[in-house]
Amino acid sequence: MILCDIGNSTFHFLIKGKDKKYFLDEKLPKFDDEIYFVSVNKSASKKLKKSNPNSKNIKSLMKFDTKYEGLGIDRALACYFESDAVIVDAGSAITVDIMEKGKHLGGFILPGFRAFMKTYPKISKKLIFDFEKNINLDKIPLQTKDAITYAMMKSIILPIKEVSKNRKIIFTGGDGKLFSKYFENSTYKKDLIFDNMKRIIDANNCIA
Repeated sequence: MILCDIGNSTFHFLIKGKDKKYFLDEKLPKFDDEIYFVSVNKSASKKLKKSNPNSKNIKSLMKFDTKYEGLGIDRALACYFESDAVIVDAGSAITVDIMEKGKHLGGFILPGFRAFMKTYPKISKKLIFDFEKNINLDKIPLQTKDAITYAMMKSIILPIKEVSKNRKIIFTGGDGKLFSKYFENSTYKKDLIFDNMKRIIDANNCIA
């Protein structure tokens, strides 16, 4: 069984326990095993189905109650088995969702690091710097490079802290591990999406 999470920029496969990513404009191989997928990208879904006609979308197996309009299937999937938690998926965008007593209360979306980094050079060419992950967020910066990283990190961390309160926080996504160390009562689950996909498939035995 192969799992696939189709996002806005990549096809992310889990094949025999190993990650494999393809950009949306890359040619996809023909796989021998069954593929189960979720997707936020209709055209990419069609591309997967064209190269692998037996691919199956598990969306029909999911029942997720929320009043949030336009909630992506990836966000619903990340929250699916949580009753009381803040779920943060830190990828190209950073999504934050709040679950309370089994209900989805809503959430918000922040730019990811790459989006932030692309913004500064548009203001001034003097603001082109590499991201520094080891900055001390307890000290006011005294150089521009650190000032940019400080602002980026604080812009992301503070809103999450405001809504998290005493709830546990679950981080996933490429930058989730980095952020998790700034929060108490937090865990990092690298394969949260794939783990939840497996649980949904197992619970339903097969795809309808």
